[in-house]
Amino acid sequence: MRTAIVLFTRDLRVHDNPALALACREYDAVVPLFVYDEALSGQEIGRSSARRAFLDVALVDLDQSLAERGGWLHVASGSVIDAVVAVAVAAGAEAVICARDVSPYATRREKALAARAQLRLVDSHFAIPAGEVAPAGGTHYQVFSAYHRAWDAAPRRSVEATPARIAVPTAFVPTRPLPTTPTESGFPGGERAGVERARAFFDGALGAYGSGGHDALSVAGTSSLSPYLHFGCVSANALVQRARERDGDAFVRQLCWRDFYAQLLWAHPETVRKDLRPRGDQWEDDADALAAWKAGETGYPLVDAGMRQLADEGWMHNRARLVTASFLVKHLGIDWREGARHFFDLLVDGDIAQNIGNWQWVAGTGVDTRPNRMFNPTAQLKKLDPDGTYVRRYVAELRDVPTGTLAEPGLLAPSYPSPIVRHEDAVTAFRARRRLNDV
Repeated sequence: MRTAIVLFTRDLRVHDNPALALACREYDAVVPLFVYDEALSGQEIGRSSARRAFLDVALVDLDQSLAERGGWLHVASGSVIDAVVAVAVAAGAEAVICARDVSPYATRREKALAARAQLRLVDSHFAIPAGEVAPAGGTHYQVFSAYHRAWDAAPRRSVEATPARIAVPTAFVPTRPLPTTPTESGFPGGERAGVERARAFFDGALGAYGSGGHDALSVAGTSSLSPYLHFGCVSANALVQRARERDGDAFVRQLCWRDFYAQLLWAHPETVRKDLRPRGDQWEDDADALAAWKAGETGYPLVDAGMRQLADEGWMHNRARLVTASFLVKHLGIDWREGARHFFDLLVDGDIAQNIGNWQWVAGTGVDTRPNRMFNPTAQLKKLDPDGTYVRRYVAELRDVPTGTLAEPGLLAPSYPSPIVRHEDAVTAFRARRRLNDV
């Protein structure tokens, strides 16, 4: 009997899962396996309790989906390589099927697995795999507009159907995920929750998404699917195809950004720590300012609301992410790596490629074609949260402050801090750091 291991990593679903579909087509028995990787503790899931809770629930959900089709999920912990080899021996598996990924650690893991097992890699995490579309004479794109044109025209793999039945080895006794109670966060883990959230988005907010609905901070105008995409509880490939059927080009463009950053990290793994395009910045070492930013105590309502949402929910609206990140890097002059580390520690959707790509974009050290842009947090408040609903939701001290007053940094309430830096002074300091005549 030919047996294969399906090593689940960031593809925790049964629908449109190329690894699972391939195993069910070509092998007599399948061992679905997930390993709590000791090498990632403190990096991928270790420091974020929200991310770990999401993962735990997603694994229970995956086990239930497999059980409905005759299978189960075997869960191990420790070294991924050692665990895979041990399971292969115990189950008599001749091959390991796994989804290809782009992070430096994932590529090292794939090489180590290939050295000790017959490894078959498939593409599952992205709508278009890294390196599949490339400019003439190059390996990857560094300008989004050019990438988007090529990506949009590229052929895509078909959506894989959910296997009707999953045959597992009868002699192998699995260790299945422990029953887990979903947290009270806004993101219950698992494919079922992801599919339901996607359905609600396509039936609701998608209609106004392209006309600015995804920028409004006070309404549920975004898909909120980022945690489900990160852990593969929903398929980016399937979402693109579904959105195109519903004229959701603006949403498809955001999924393209996700693939763009993935191929950028794949091509430049050093950017996890190094600037893609150095600007000669001399970063400020200001522990007090960094602490105030993390705590949402900067004196700028929009910045503080975003940072408190992150602390409370493990998530932040994308526009608030841009404003808060810009404030740290360009108003306070603090190294983008400090901000990237803090975001990654707290975000349920903590994704290395997206986190690094977006932080470097904001810092002007990445792919932003306007590297010296600087978001004015007061102007952004007027634009994105004109009635102050978002700010009041997260900044308790400002719930009784009149809307017009929120856009006037200063003494807004006795218990709310004054701005830790004046916007005008921050602009002057940033110009000096970058030796600019205008920002």
